[in-house]
Amino acid sequence: MHGTLVRSMQVRATVSVRYPVPTTPAAWVLPEGTVPESPVHHDVAHRLTQLLEGWAARQKEPVRVLRNLAVRWLEEHPRTGIDPDVCVLAPPPPDLDECSSLCLWKAGHLPPPLCIEIVSVNHPYKDYVALQDRYAALGTRELVVFDPLLAGPRFLGGPVALQVWKRDVSGALERVHFGNGPAYSDVLDAWLLPEGRKLELAEDRAGLKRWITPAERAQADAERAQADAERAQADAERAQADAERERARSEDLERRLRELERKANGR
Repeated sequence: MHGTLVRSMQVRATVSVRYPVPTTPAAWVLPEGTVPESPVHHDVAHRLTQLLEGWAARQKEPVRVLRNLAVRWLEEHPRTGIDPDVCVLAPPPPDLDECSSLCLWKAGHLPPPLCIEIVSVNHPYKDYVALQDRYAALGTRELVVFDPLLAGPRFLGGPVALQVWKRDVSGALERVHFGNGPAYSDVLDAWLLPEGRKLELAEDRAGLKRWITPAERAQADAERAQADAERAQADAERAQADAERERARSEDLERRLRELERKANGR
């Protein structure tokens, strides 16, 4: 019996640990000024923002997608909070354009249902071992952590390209994905596909129906229009060549008929 229990414990795929998150305002103070951003970090965040803005435009209800928006949730400690690299506001507060930050104690200011963090080579540890505490306190439904350069620490099983945290029915924020493969987003109803330095979004797990940015869609439409114009031009040139060949055949036939008529008339 003891041997069976040991073997059973050894083959378990995962072990979960749940703990309460203490309120630590001193550790959650937002930094002053602009945090430096690497080119890779910028490119990933910029493209994700564009993809999500295209998705937001397709939604029936108002949705806003923002970068580096300060989110604060402790009215008694207004300097504490977090500024997600990319976040989705659904619905956004009615006074968003006049706000410098999202303050969850104000009317209409709700936690972002989705926040995305991109691991930085300058401070990779926080994105693996500390970031989730703030988002658990914040109340976001989903947290996505993308590590495009695999800069995270090797302990605790890292680095991995993609982490996904989701809030369960009890209200706890639980890590449901930690690896290099695809993961599903409930908020987006789409698949997250880590591919090198890009985080793609798709309707299917295989990535056959990928999302594209409005700029990429415009470029694809322009290329399709160009291809259609070139096909139309080629069709017109073929039609003209066919008409010229038909005219040449007609002229040759008329010439032969005239020659036959002259011979028949003895001329």
